[in-house]
Amino acid sequence: MSSLSTPLPLKDPSLFRTASFIGGHWQEAEDGASIAVTDPATGAMIAPVAALSGAQSAQAVDVAQAAFAGWSAQLPQARAAILRRWFDLIVTHREDLARLMVAEQGKPLSEARGEIDYAASFVEFYAEESKRPNIEGVTSHLPDAEVEVWLEPVGVVALITPWNFPCAMLTRKAAAALAAGCTVVAHPSSETPFSALALAELAQRAGLPAGVFNVVTGHPATIVGPWTADHRVRALSFTGSTEIGRLLYAQSAPTIKRLVLELGGHAPVIVFKGADLDLAVRETIKAKFATSGQDCLGANRIYVERAIHDAFCAKFTEATRALTLGPGMDDPDIGPLMNENAVAKQEAHVADALAKGARLLCGGARHGLGPLFYQPTVLADVPDNALIMSEETFGPVAPITPFDTEAEVTARANATEFGLVAYLHSHDPRRIYRMTRALQFGMVAVNRTKVTGAPIPFGGVKQSGMGREGARLGMEEFMEIKYVCRDWA
Repeated sequence: MSSLSTPLPLKDPSLFRTASFIGGHWQEAEDGASIAVTDPATGAMIAPVAALSGAQSAQAVDVAQAAFAGWSAQLPQARAAILRRWFDLIVTHREDLARLMVAEQGKPLSEARGEIDYAASFVEFYAEESKRPNIEGVTSHLPDAEVEVWLEPVGVVALITPWNFPCAMLTRKAAAALAAGCTVVAHPSSETPFSALALAELAQRAGLPAGVFNVVTGHPATIVGPWTADHRVRALSFTGSTEIGRLLYAQSAPTIKRLVLELGGHAPVIVFKGADLDLAVRETIKAKFATSGQDCLGANRIYVERAIHDAFCAKFTEATRALTLGPGMDDPDIGPLMNENAVAKQEAHVADALAKGARLLCGGARHGLGPLFYQPTVLADVPDNALIMSEETFGPVAPITPFDTEAEVTARANATEFGLVAYLHSHDPRRIYRMTRALQFGMVAVNRTKVTGAPIPFGGVKQSGMGREGARLGMEEFMEIKYVCRDWA
């Protein structure tokens, strides 16, 4: 089952793997167990992926631990060269990787291609950054002593990645850990495992030594449980829901792991009068409907100053009605949602909002294309007690509500346990300064949507997570500080 003849139109069929990658070898489940992976656009099974046992998951830690000494001892330039080859291979196989992603995740083809570029950018960035951690000399506070501060890799790192960005979330974590000198055990979502396995195939071709990068597929509790309990796994990085993040936090406590948690979002968009209305509409459409709304950065609450509320709603609804739906391979604006639970959540949030007085401006139901397609939906006059104003929707439903004062909207935007990203539209520089300081979010985007990238520290505050990914800080999450005080006498 390691490599199958697949109906997917791949130029390099060997990228399609269905077995786990441990210690440089493709490994099936001991008992032959597997999990069916389906195409969300059609419901058809793509292929089964191996569902490894807890013992096999522990074996992945064994090989990663064995490989750590050699990998961490490599010159940074040697690690950088391997990462650079991995980057080159990802870029070369961009189209195949994008098509694999569309098949298992459902996102539009152009978005999938964009994600491959995004994923590759982290590998390129950390290939360069791997050469930069330096020993820092410190002016000694003691006579006849030399004082230094070193950065050293923590050891084996466990990575748990989500289904909505199956390539980029893996490379953002793995490239940073590998550049730091750590070895990796990674568990991709069982709904989108093939992207991670294809990246493992390319990593092997790039020359990553056996055991340095391992991808273990299967049921999350079975795979991750041995990792959280193992003291040799010194750090764990997870992207997913706050609920699961809390569970991993608790499970990791007995072994005092370093944690990087990128959890739920509940992003507000705040549009003040005087902003460029057309720009605000265009950017909010992007913030709401990218990845079919299945994005932790997705706009979940849209606050518009009352004086321009009706005009914004009219323009936003017109733009929403113009969005196209379809299978990802047709490259529409919006593809299918990931599973039935996701669609049911859209239905529940819309019904609840309407029952509490919201107005339906467009959409509001499933689409005839298939059971996992939901119409892009706009709700107006959504009250703060509606579920959609307190829960992450993770789908193509946009709730809009008016506000009257800066103080009021700041308080409403901050009234959440989440704090990942906020979007602000204004041309008043003093207001921009006040708002960016007052908003309790790890990232603030002003008059734009796109803010992420390899050089920036991605992450949130409050229950949106801890730690940062990307930038120099993203690599340092996987490094320990060692203080050396030396006397030559």
